[in-house]
Formats: sequence, C-alpha cells, structure tokens
Amino acid sequence: MSLKRQLFLASLLMLLIPWAGLRFVLELDNALRQQALLQLEAQGLRLSELAGDQLLNLPVADADNVIYASATSQAIEIDGYGHEWPGFDESDGTAAWQTIISPAPTLRWQATHNDRYLYLLVQRLDQGLALYNPARPGQAHERFELWLQAPARELHASVRDQRWFIRAGAPGDVPVLRAEPSQPKDSRIQASWQDKGASWELELRMPLPAPGSRLGFQASRDGLAGDASGTGLTPPPLLVQESKRLEHRLESQLSPGQQATILEPSDWILARTRTVLPQETSAFDDLSSGQILEKISLNLLSGLIRLYQPEPMILPREPNRLQAHHLPDNGLVRHSDGSVWLASRHELFGGRALLLEQSLDQLLTLSGSTLGSVLARSLMIILALMLVLLGYASWLSWRITRLQKLVEASVDDDGRILGRIPAPRSRDELGQLQQHFAHMVDRLQNYNQYLESFSKRLSHELKTPVAVVRSSLENLAHGVPEQDRAQYLDRASTATERLRRILHSMSEAARLEQSFEDTEKEPFDLAEVLAEATAAYQQLDPDHRITYSGPAHDCLMAGSPEMLVQMLDKLVDNARDFTPKDGAISVRLHPLDQHYLIEVFNAGSSLPDHGGVDIFGAFVSQRSSTSGGHLGQGLLIVRLIADYHGGRVDARNQRQGGIDGVCFRVIIPATEAKARTSP
Repeated sequence: MSLKRQLFLASLLMLLIPWAGLRFVLELDNALRQQALLQLEAQGLRLSELAGDQLLNLPVADADNVIYASATSQAIEIDGYGHEWPGFDESDGTAAWQTIISPAPTLRWQATHNDRYLYLLVQRLDQGLALYNPARPGQAHERFELWLQAPARELHASVRDQRWFIRAGAPGDVPVLRAEPSQPKDSRIQASWQDKGASWELELRMPLPAPGSRLGFQASRDGLAGDASGTGLTPPPLLVQESKRLEHRLESQLSPGQQATILEPSDWILARTRTVLPQETSAFDDLSSGQILEKISLNLLSGLIRLYQPEPMILPREPNRLQAHHLPDNGLVRHSDGSVWLASRHELFGGRALLLEQSLDQLLTLSGSTLGSVLARSLMIILALMLVLLGYASWLSWRITRLQKLVEASVDDDGRILGRIPAPRSRDELGQLQQHFAHMVDRLQNYNQYLESFSKRLSHELKTPVAVVRSSLENLAHGVPEQDRAQYLDRASTATERLRRILHSMSEAARLEQSFEDTEKEPFDLAEVLAEATAAYQQLDPDHRITYSGPAHDCLMAGSPEMLVQMLDKLVDNARDFTPKDGAISVRLHPLDQHYLIEVFNAGSSLPDHGGVDIFGAFVSQRSSTSGGHLGQGLLIVRLIADYHGGRVDARNQRQGGIDGVCFRVIIPATEAKARTSP
C-alpha cells in the first residue's frame, strides 16, 4: 500500500471518532423524539378528555367579530392609564391590541379578566377628548356606548340585553349610566377617561360576563355625523375569555418542559399553560473541569443536532391566536420566538383542538449523562490514536533519515560511486524512492564507466586514420615514384574522410536539435515515404535483402519527411552493421487506431540480456572495436526525431519466420498527427 494511502487511512481513523459520536447522538435524538412523540400523543389523549369535560360553552367559529379577553393575575387600577396592563406597549401597534381595520384603525382596545372582573382598555388615536358641558348639552362631546348580550340560556330579556353610556364632564373617573332612564347610574361598572391631547384613553372594569356572552361598544362625538367608531352594537362581537381554571387543570397534568394550548375553531387561544425546566444555579467557579467540558460539549452537540434535524414547521402566531391546523409527521414546530418544540394535536368537541408540545431542550437534558460518557470515551480514544500517529510519524522519519544516509554513503566528495544502494523491503512511496535511487546510482555508475572508456574508444577511433595520414605524408616527403604517389594520396584522403565522419558524428545530434526550431511540420503520406526510402536502400545495398511491408498510401500525418527519412537511415544503417551478408532487413508500417507503428527488423544479431546503458543514449554503441567511425550517436538521433514527432522508440529481441534478430520500433501518435493536417 502506498504511503499516501497509509497516511490517509490513519487520518480517517481520527475522523471516525467524531463521526461515530455524531451518528450516535443523531440516532439517539431521533429515537428520543420518536419516543417523546408517542408519549405526547398518549398524554394528549388524556388531556383532551380532561379539557372536553371542562368546556361547556359553544365553540367560536367567527375569527373577526370577537373581543378576546386574556386571563391575568395582576392587579389593575382603573385610572385611565394602561401602564400596568400585561404586555402593554403604547408604541407597539402589533402587541395585544385589537382593532377594526376598515376603514381606518382609529380605535383600538385590549381586554383581560381575573375570573371576577372584566377589564377593557380603549384608545382613540385620531382626536382628543371633547368634554360634556351640562349647561350646553347640545355641544359636541365624547360619548361611549356599551352593550352586553348574555347567552340565550338567560330567561329574561332584561337580563340578557343591557346597555350603558359614558359622557366625560372632566378627565378622570366618570359615571357609567344605564341606557334606561329609570336607572341612570350603574355602580357595578367603574370607568376612568383621560385626555392625551391628540388622543384619549378609557379604562373600564365590569363584572365578568357569563361565558358565551356578546360585548360591543361604540365611541362617537355627539353633534358630529358619521363620527362613530368601534365594534358596532348590532350584532355585538362574541366575548372569548381565556379560561384560567382550565389552565390550572392542564398545568397539573404537564411534565417539566411541556406546554398545552386549547384552540377555538377560529384559532383563538382558549387556554394556554407551560411548565418550565428546572434551571441549574451552580456558579461557574463551583464547576469542575469535567463539568465545564461536559457543558461546552452539550452546547456544541445541541447546535449540531439542530443543524442536522429536519426543518421544523413554522407556526404562524398573532396576539392571542395560533394557527396549528396541520402538523408535520415528525412533529417539529418552530414558534415566532425561535424556540423549537415537538408537538401533537388532538381534536376536541365542536372543532376545538388541544396542542401539546414538548421542549427539545428537555430531550437533550435527558440524554446528558449518556452524552457525557460518550465524550469522555471519545477523548480517550482520540488520545490513543494521537499516540499511534505520533509513533507512525517517528517511524517514517527514521526511514527517511536512513535513506538519506544510504544515498550519502554511495557517492564520495569527488562524485565517484562507492557502492550500491540495497533493494527496499517495503513497496510504499519511500520504498519506491529508495528503488529509484538504487537504479539511478547503478545507471550513473555504468555511465561513469562508459565515460571513462570513452577516451580509449575515441583514441582508438582516431589513432588509425591519423596514423594512415602521417605515414602517407612521410612517404610523400621522402619522395616516391609517380605511380605510388596517387596511392598514398588516396590513402590519406580516405583516412581524412574517416576523421571527418567521426567529427561529424560527434556534432550531428547537436545540429539536429537546433534544426528542430527552424523546421515546420507539413502534411505527407508516411507510407509513401517509407516505401520509396526502402526501395532506395535496396538499390544501394545489393548485399542485403531490404524489404517494405505495409500500406502503400493513405497514412497521412504532419511532420518532417526529411527527418523521418534520416531516422530510417540510422535504423537501416544500424541494421546493416549487425546483419550478415545476404541477411534480411524488413521495414514494416502498421496503422493502428491511435498510433502509427514503424518496425525495422534485422536478422542474425541480438541485444545483450543485461540492462546496462540505454542504447538510445548519447555516445552509446554496442559495435565491436573493429567497426570504424561509430561513437554511438545514430540511435540517439533516432530517439530525438521520434520525440520531435511526439512518439517513442524501443528495441527488443524478436523471432520472425524462424529467424532470430532485433526489432526496433518507432510509435508515433496517429490522432495528433491526423489532427494537425486539418485546416
């Protein structure tokens, strides 16, 4: 296995711990949610039976023509100022205020009760308070009318329908007068009216009406037509009262972290109660390091759980109303304050519904001890894995240091190779690197040996032609007969030509590399070039049988035909040197799907079995010492021309037609070559 994979797998082991812990926590959270949802549904059935027995009045299906009275335990003083009202905010128009939207919200109100009295707070926003002057009763003044309609079960109409009106002679407490002339004042109702300049505010207290009653009011300015504003008196809105008694009954049946809500068919909240979770009061200084770590871990886990949990359904909520007609299958809901709950809905008689909810923070509290133990074990495993990785890294460092010492010991300060690098025992990247270093040292050693013998080879190649030239010149200097002069001159000319060939061979490869920059590629038919060149070789060399096999044409490519002919010259010339007289030399062309394959096979010779020096390198020759004028540049030129055309070259021993020999192969990409010929 490679070193990279080893390190990758070792790193993955560290990731298994938080991944396994997260999966465990998510599965635990899912299991707890499913179990809690089942328990909520069973508990909700019991609570729905309890709530159904307490609901005696008719359901409220009208969502608009309603005055909602919340339940409160606060003491409210009737002074015309609503600062002590629960949730009172004069600047916030979206609080618990109720209003008539059309045609304009000029009048708004709040209502609350304490199971004994009903409190009403009314504000007029578009005008100040116009006082009543008994001396001038026809002058425009503020008039507030109130109408209470009891449920139909009341026997007497005088009891069912009652009307009152209020006129402010001065700001502050004002009398409440019955509409009937015989009873002008009703002491059971207390009212206070305050002028605020551009607006006025009326605060009123009356005995709590029976459930199912209707209550309406209207504010107008006598003497001004069309100035009335309010709920209207016919028919008056239905009074919906939040039931404090029902809330107490439900609260006794709830567990910590739960809340229950009774909803009318029109989404008005009939009862709502909540039990809070017990808060830990331990000071931070009193916590141990383990407890601090556990709290931090629980907070992080809580965030992760919320991240991976299904998206909760948002419950649209208005003041005193809650829309929860349908719940998701997972039971997760989100309130307007951002809190997430597990909810269960149960239908009651008449379209009413019970919504029972469980806080998700409670579920995390229940699993806190389990999560703490999981975190402690995870930390121990992580520490153990860190020690394992530290030991593994130390072992890798030792191997790298050992390889460095082996490389330094194989070469001395003068660059001479002192010894071989041993073969590696491992097959990872470090083992492959050591193997590459060993091959490099072997190749450098062989190359140094070749360079050391190159001077002897060059001296041997130059000694014979120099000796011939010198002897010919000496003979000419001593005077020779005229018939021998031509012989000595011919010998000197032949030796000089041999010297030229040797020097030309030494610089041919360098000149070829320079010519690549000036040579432009052109389209040509490779088959025709090879066929014509092979026919010319056969005419010039009657001592060998040189043949071509392959397509006669339609092998188009882009390149330099002159360079390819030069490459073929070197291959055929190399084959002639190693082929006996009358031996066969074959040139073959194979068009493949992606390449052109050129093969030059010669019989009667073979490559040495040992690797040694690359025969396509510079100054490499396998010829015997009797071969004249060869310094090992021919096959280097073959490789350079093949590289220029995007190909590669190799050589191998091969047997064809029962004859052993050597096959040189040049492989040129056909797709690239054909693409270059397109306009």
